[in-house]
Amino acid sequence: MKPFVCAVLSVSLAAVLSGQQREAVAVKPFKIVSNIYYVGTSDPTAFLITTPAGHILLDTTYESTAPLVMDSVRALGFKLEDIEIILSSHAHLDHVGGHAALKRATGAQVAAIAEDAVNLESGGAKAFHRIGSFEPVAVERRLKDGDTVTLGGVTLTAHRTAGHTEGNTAWTTTVVEDGKRLSVVFAPSMTINPGVRMANYPPWPKIAEAYAAAFKLLRGLPCDVFLAPHAGFFALNAKMSKPRAAGAPNPFIDPDGYRAYLDDLEAKFVQQRRKDSEGF
Repeated sequence: MKPFVCAVLSVSLAAVLSGQQREAVAVKPFKIVSNIYYVGTSDPTAFLITTPAGHILLDTTYESTAPLVMDSVRALGFKLEDIEIILSSHAHLDHVGGHAALKRATGAQVAAIAEDAVNLESGGAKAFHRIGSFEPVAVERRLKDGDTVTLGGVTLTAHRTAGHTEGNTAWTTTVVEDGKRLSVVFAPSMTINPGVRMANYPPWPKIAEAYAAAFKLLRGLPCDVFLAPHAGFFALNAKMSKPRAAGAPNPFIDPDGYRAYLDDLEAKFVQQRRKDSEGF
């Protein structure tokens, strides 16, 4: 009976994602900070990190909204063929569904934490908790926790924060704006997928330990600029709507928002872990 329940919940989440896909609309692309630009949809997000030697794209949204990401890159005055590397926050269809299309359009190489590379190359079929499917894409570079991706003097560090997916990834880098050095965290999704238990869960018996380790890692990351794979995680709409007059503080410099994000989701994780443990 339990596998059936999980299957129903997976289908339900796929239906929710399908609805979100229909609601994802174009957002006028803009500069977030220094060499980081927003090229995503209303939700989910995508980021372009520019360098003198080409560019890095983090997440590609859905397959159906990948053209919106391409349009945003062009609207900013950048060339698609100058994108050299495609990265991901995690291998779910709403974040990597457009990978194959962007790879064809740019000729870029795909890099991902090894555990998510398996999911990327299987179109999501080999995930521990499958949520929909997407066009499979080849991964040229498999990463492990702490590996770096460097291009044109810009370095991003991959931090494996397993739980939401096997290779769920936080990315960090540093930028300089107005002479000030800023730590940037592209936070991962730390929500718990519907149907996934934090105790007595055969598909991943130690998933609770993975989540706990991920939260500990994330709390140790210095963060000035807080970004994330979903707009609501870091209040994208409110921040991009704020006037950006000369001298005004950049709303994306939000260390308090980063800590609040972790506080909220870790509390929910602890609550579900206790509930699931008490259920047996």
